[in-house]
Amino acid sequence: MILIVGATGRLGGHVARELLGKQHAVRVMTRDPVRAARLAAAGAEVVRGDLRDPESLRAATRCVRAVVSASHSMLGAGRNSSARVDDDGQRALIAASKQAGISHFVFTSVLGASPSHPVDFWRTKERIERHLQSSGLRYTIVRPSAFMEIYAWDLIGKAVATGKRVMLFGPGTNPRNYVAAADVGRVVVLALEDLRLRERTIDIGGPENLSAHQVVETFERVTGKKARVGHVPLPVLRVMSGILKPAHPGVARILRSSIVGETTDQKFDPGALLAEFPVELTPLENWARTRVDSAGGGVGNG
Repeated sequence: MILIVGATGRLGGHVARELLGKQHAVRVMTRDPVRAARLAAAGAEVVRGDLRDPESLRAATRCVRAVVSASHSMLGAGRNSSARVDDDGQRALIAASKQAGISHFVFTSVLGASPSHPVDFWRTKERIERHLQSSGLRYTIVRPSAFMEIYAWDLIGKAVATGKRVMLFGPGTNPRNYVAAADVGRVVVLALEDLRLRERTIDIGGPENLSAHQVVETFERVTGKKARVGHVPLPVLRVMSGILKPAHPGVARILRSSIVGETTDQKFDPGALLAEFPVELTPLENWARTRVDSAGGGVGNG
């Protein structure tokens, strides 16, 4: 049995469906079992659980051989804050997994996780990486670049597809790497099946590094629509992130990460990954065509 935490999210859902397609026994943990109805219909066992509730984690990890943690709360606040979920919650999940005798723990981190990163989410991910490495559990850490579903579609492509104004944070000229969640999901499944990925940290990104303006142009080609583009200047983002931090720390975190995304090197070369593991990486335009076609040119949840 493989437990997936965060299976109702973009990455966790791909992992669950691929494992079920390969006839693995899958258990998914969610705070709201209704959201996992499709996975239950596909054969997954659904349990109610919460990273903030250690007792529910102990129940969810019973009779499980491997755990995939694909949950995060970058935008959360209050009880759903990143500190409660991404730090305390992940530590509790690792503790429950160790108590249950789990043989393999796959943790989804983030590309660039570092103790000196200017955004706290990346620092938190790095702390949990170190905590997992010292836990005694056999592990694999997967570090994806920016998900196409969020950073290309939700923030840019959806507005192009619906004829709304695209608002870019900063000048939109700095190249960054975008990766499809399904591609990351295949690497997570590979980590569960291939012993070569044990005790490893695997960086994964897509095959291209594109600026935000190039992402806009991609969706213009795919949709056949001309985008109206505006910009929020970097100085305004800095002021807004400071003002919003006390009341809306998740929004402030997104603004701060946008500043970092436009002012630091965000490129990724998948050459080393592909040389060792010849996985197929999806170009943004291919992903975008599939996404737009599946909605008939409209919008949806990605």
